Amino acid sequence: MDVPGHWTFLDPVAERLADFIQALPLGRARDVLHGVPLGHPLHPALVQTPIGCWLAAGLLDVTGGDDRAARRLTAAGLISLPPVLWSGWVDWSRLPPAQRRTGLVHAASAVTGALLHLCSLRARRHGHPLRGRMLGLSGTTVIGLTAALGGHLAFRQAAGAAHAEAEFRLAPPDWHPLGETDDFPADVPVRRRLGEVAVVVVHGSDDSWTVLADRCTHMAGSLAAGELIDGCVQCPVHRSRFRLSDGHPVQGPATAPQPRFDTRILGDHLEARPPLDP
Repeated sequence: MDVPGHWTFLDPVAERLADFIQALPLGRARDVLHGVPLGHPLHPALVQTPIGCWLAAGLLDVTGGDDRAARRLTAAGLISLPPVLWSGWVDWSRLPPAQRRTGLVHAASAVTGALLHLCSLRARRHGHPLRGRMLGLSGTTVIGLTAALGGHLAFRQAAGAAHAEAEFRLAPPDWHPLGETDDFPADVPVRRRLGEVAVVVVHGSDDSWTVLADRCTHMAGSLAAGELIDGCVQCPVHRSRFRLSDGHPVQGPATAPQPRFDTRILGDHLEARPPLDP
């Protein structure tokens, strides 16, 4: 499973394709395809429909079930495929090189499996049920391998994981000093450490204070190196934006909220701690 991540010969094609996808005028639909409104990636949720349809069709084929039902399930899987592919490609275009290589093989396998099911449907409709069954079972086998590689990409390579989920657990549980208030200029992200956890501090021009985990939940970019835009901090790596008020993403590709710490001013010092009920 690790091997495709080392196939550097895929990089030229992957870079051109990623640039093309990122340049598409998708508008707010891009965030929907990322899964920003859901709070987690959309692609894994959508893939259940075609996989379920094709698996059910395969079970009918191997048990001698109704061929018309298998044909309808095969067609339903193909009809549900476009949003699955779109959401996958949009996520893939924002991945680092190693994950992008694995993702490209994953996508090519998915397309191969879909084409086998398309040929299966065509054979069934033209009166070749045995050929249709064999093509359908072959397609489902390829899709199964594709799903395994997708799981490796999501979990082993952490392509879909939230990269700051552990920050509350790793930070000191009690109030911890971050520096004197004069050390933080207004509306400038400043990196500090809360114990072993890197955080970004924003002192608002209205004298508000925000402390977020510094590592972006998408791919762990440093938010302290980003910029403030419309009450949000923007990651410099893939331009995800998080609201300062609550840490929630308002622009993808990040879908998980940025951990936000409690703050207080004690004398002339800023202190922070993890929320009591995160």
